[in-house]
Amino acid sequence: MPEVTIMIGGRGFEVSCQEGEESYLHSAAKMLDNEAQVLSDQIGRMPEARMLLMAGLMLADKTAAVEDRIKEVEAVLAERDQELADLRAMPAPEPERIEVPIVPPQVTESLAELAARTEALAQEIEEKAQPAV
Repeated sequence: MPEVTIMIGGRGFEVSCQEGEESYLHSAAKMLDNEAQVLSDQIGRMPEARMLLMAGLMLADKTAAVEDRIKEVEAVLAERDQELADLRAMPAPEPERIEVPIVPPQVTESLAELAARTEALAQEIEEKAQPAV
């Protein structure tokens, strides 16, 4: 088992860990050291046992808050999973009949304009074709 020296609150501690877990131990020790540093900055020098206890309690408080938040997020995720399952279980909607005009409105307008011009021309031709009295 590897022996690792960790620093917490400016004090060194020799601890053993499983092979390959040294980086996890250093990471955990760094978290504890950060909390101990906060205590040291606020209170000053204190007995080792009290410093470790207080730093551990501060970490436990943060951990509890994170666990509460995880539970909230898991509850929201469970709701979304249920909603998704409900949506997937729903039958497919009935197809809607949608009528699309074959002749676009612009063509209808153009034809109406042409018809009006044609009628005007026809009227003009009829007037010219009538014998003058």
